[in-house]
Amino acid sequence: MPHSEPIWTPSKERIEGANLSQFIKHINMQGESISDYSSLLDWSVKDKKRFWLEVWQFCDVIGFMGDCIHGEGIAKWGEFYPNRDTIWFPQAQLNYAENLLSYAFQQPNEIAIQFKNECGQNRKLTWQQLSDQVSIMQQWLKQNGVEKGDVVAGYLPYVPEAVIAMLATTSLGAVWTSTSPDFGVESVVERFGQVKPKILFCCNGYTFNGKPYEMHGKNADIVAAIPSIQNTCQIEYLLDSNRHDHSNSEFSDWEAIVASYIPRGIRYQRVSFNDPLFVLYSSGTTGKPKCIVHGVGGTVLNHLKEHQLHSDIQPQDKVFYYTTCGWMMWNWHVSTLASGATLVIYDGSPMYPMPSVLWELAQEAEVTLFGTSAKYLEAIEKQNLCPSQHYDLPKLRTLCSTGSVLYPEQFDYVYSNIKADLHLASISGGTDICGCFVLGNPISPVFKGECQAPGLGLDVAAFGEQGDRLYDQRGELVCLNSFPNQPLGFWQDDGEKYHNAYWSKYPNTWHHGDDIKVTTNQGIMFYGRSDTTLNPGGVRIGTGEIYRQVNKIELILDSVAVGQAHQGDERIVLFVKLIPEQTLTSELIDEIKTRLRQNCSPRHIPSLIYAISDIPRTKSGKIVELAVKQVVNGKSVSNIGAIDNPDVLQEIEQIITAES
Repeated sequence: MPHSEPIWTPSKERIEGANLSQFIKHINMQGESISDYSSLLDWSVKDKKRFWLEVWQFCDVIGFMGDCIHGEGIAKWGEFYPNRDTIWFPQAQLNYAENLLSYAFQQPNEIAIQFKNECGQNRKLTWQQLSDQVSIMQQWLKQNGVEKGDVVAGYLPYVPEAVIAMLATTSLGAVWTSTSPDFGVESVVERFGQVKPKILFCCNGYTFNGKPYEMHGKNADIVAAIPSIQNTCQIEYLLDSNRHDHSNSEFSDWEAIVASYIPRGIRYQRVSFNDPLFVLYSSGTTGKPKCIVHGVGGTVLNHLKEHQLHSDIQPQDKVFYYTTCGWMMWNWHVSTLASGATLVIYDGSPMYPMPSVLWELAQEAEVTLFGTSAKYLEAIEKQNLCPSQHYDLPKLRTLCSTGSVLYPEQFDYVYSNIKADLHLASISGGTDICGCFVLGNPISPVFKGECQAPGLGLDVAAFGEQGDRLYDQRGELVCLNSFPNQPLGFWQDDGEKYHNAYWSKYPNTWHHGDDIKVTTNQGIMFYGRSDTTLNPGGVRIGTGEIYRQVNKIELILDSVAVGQAHQGDERIVLFVKLIPEQTLTSELIDEIKTRLRQNCSPRHIPSLIYAISDIPRTKSGKIVELAVKQVVNGKSVSNIGAIDNPDVLQEIEQIITAES
């Protein structure tokens, strides 16, 4: 049930000082009469062409806009096309890196990047130092023949060098793609092998949760498997005296490159608004990962909208997001440079060397926006961590949570234990759009359990099976209009796979695959992915409803629930990860069932409950419900390499086989 009273309301001063309020004034000076977020959203959807033109101007996009009257080109609805449904800003020319480094001229001696890792290494780069290193790496890439349209790949932890390499690549109009070093060789080749990079950036190793991981052998195997790679730059990141000496490596060395060039003014290659910028990858748990191509202009424009209008990021803000280079939140985070903010980066386990390590960093760096996952907030709540008791966070204005459903009780935890006066923004979108469909806004109240609103310019709705728009009822998340950050398509696809992925369920409508409800507060509640929605006896149940109850139990660390075909119907099978040395007793099973019966319904009670050693997740930390569902129903999982802990699937298979 939606909550009638907000858990947080912004102060008058906060509303007046928000970028979003300034944007409303900017629009009203042109004859509109917008009074709040709801009326702004309505206007942005009804006149979306003008809305995106105004975002371009308000956020000071650097580049040539072209004919302002034709911000949006001819729509291409219906049949699939090689690129996209609508061509936005067809005459515009711009460069992604130029927009991200524009503040180097305005505040060259301010900090652009503040970095820390779990080993205690600390680094800071000013805007001038960042620009100088981008210049050097740009020269090296040009010397290696990298030009507009070429692909450069990063197999890297989130370190400053990853940002520098990406900016140098995109400054040339080339295409950047990346993944994190915890991916195995087969998974990396499966991704990068499709897009054929000319250059690979990698590292000699990294540490996670206190354990060092040597990478040289994996790097060599990847280079050997991808013939398109002409040169490889390796960063000596792992400082371990016991590691093998690779000083005579066939790879180029980052520090040697930096010492070989003199910084110059960066020459930016401006490209078309709809030229490719990033290639991101679907999780690949049900087949070969899809290579999702995102455009230069759509990414710049949408990220500026989400950062400045929805997240209220301002110049010299300190923005932290816990992410890896294999998750779209990395791309989202790095783009905050375009708003003049400092990137605050942490590499390593968020719980090592202590569960409060990220809050220590937030205090040190005076973080203004703290970005994390709902799963992390659940983990520190189970640790009884109360950051407000131990850390001074006077500058913290916004906390963003994504990755999975943020339950109503977690809203209580944040406001009671982190900060009372805080804009808590539960955001959701995805790799598919390199952005968000629903997110926060700093001038409106926050209600427990709800994402505040659809993003500006997006006609987001819940649809029933027949394509009917639902209010205060659960349905499929759809977007009824075009927007600039729709992907250009899939790499080397004629448009058919792209069309089938998003456009085939409802005519002329983006179908995203989330199970949602639009509330009476005009917010959005999420219940999980619609392809893993449980359906016992024909009643739709979101897995998030079960996790919300089960994961509160003190002896349970995590859980995953899936549907299993049984006697012409579907039954719920629940797997739980218990605290160390705990066993699944009949008393604990009864507690699970009682809690679900009392707080949900008898339909929510699992027919089968098993304990497993871990919960299977993707490399970016998302539960792979679909893969578990396939195993439980006797189907094979076609891409085990996309899963961080695939051994657990074998464990589940053995349990199901033994019970059948």
